[in-house]
Amino acid sequence: MRQIVLEQPGRLVSATARPPGCGAHEALVRVHRVGVCGTDQHAFEGRQPYFTFPRILGHELAVEVIESPPNARGIGAGTRCAVEPYLECGECHACRIGKTNCCERLRVLGVHTDGGMRGWFALPVDHLHPSPILSFDQLVLVEPLSIGAHAVTRSQLQPGEAVVVVGAGPIGWAAAQFALAAGGRVRVLEIDPCRRQYIEKHLGVETLAEPDDRRADVVIDATGNLAAMERSFDLVAHGGRLVLVGLVTERLSFNDPDFNRKELTVLASRNSVGEFPRIIRLLEQGQISSAPWITHRMALAEVPERFPRLPWREGCLKAVIEVGEDDL
Repeated sequence: MRQIVLEQPGRLVSATARPPGCGAHEALVRVHRVGVCGTDQHAFEGRQPYFTFPRILGHELAVEVIESPPNARGIGAGTRCAVEPYLECGECHACRIGKTNCCERLRVLGVHTDGGMRGWFALPVDHLHPSPILSFDQLVLVEPLSIGAHAVTRSQLQPGEAVVVVGAGPIGWAAAQFALAAGGRVRVLEIDPCRRQYIEKHLGVETLAEPDDRRADVVIDATGNLAAMERSFDLVAHGGRLVLVGLVTERLSFNDPDFNRKELTVLASRNSVGEFPRIIRLLEQGQISSAPWITHRMALAEVPERFPRLPWREGCLKAVIEVGEDDL
């Protein structure tokens, strides 16, 4: 089978390998779609925390089950699934209290361990989320949608509250969708005019290129940019909440008197937990739309050449890799 390996920063190569075997609680899956994430971009550029080389990228996955052990979830040969890529230990404090998304020994596919930019894959059955209705194009978006959904859950957003989402990339887009669904009055702060126009057209939200003097009950920063994350502290109203979804390697700083005067609540949001079934249900019912998401496509064999040339800031919301029969 074909697999794409990030050997070192800036170097993706196509290689061949034998299909993997399965463990006792694993299913063998055939990969159909791989979403390209900002995490993959940062890894390619050599600035992704928790990352080692070489690595097979790919944690946004839509797969078809080829064989599966007996299970109570109805997952068998031919089942289409989204993949929850967060492999928890099940034993640490975070796992014991139900926060498997921040497991102390967490391994994320495509980051800490090899991911899905390949033809075949062995995965724990309990990390597969089936849908008899959704297409592979829809299933590959469940994971990025879950990141935005989890950020909104963390914010404890109430209907009618003012929300500012900072950054209109895929995670900001997802956060804006779920903030709207929760009854928030949403604005999006984004410096790129193409992204502002795109999210205005499809979500109907107000967008800003620069902050104004209105402060929000909830600010969700999805930029992964140090300067933007630090400025987000200033966007929150007195008594409000700031959710930091973005991740940087540097230390964040903020003005403590302002932080204290506002009695801000600052929350980290890592991955997601318990969101996949809800998102699949909402997609199946048509309550949230995935239609505008995929803006670019490429074949798995094209990744080494085309990945470095993706127009991240010029209209690329979500690139998807299609894995074909020739890759198996």
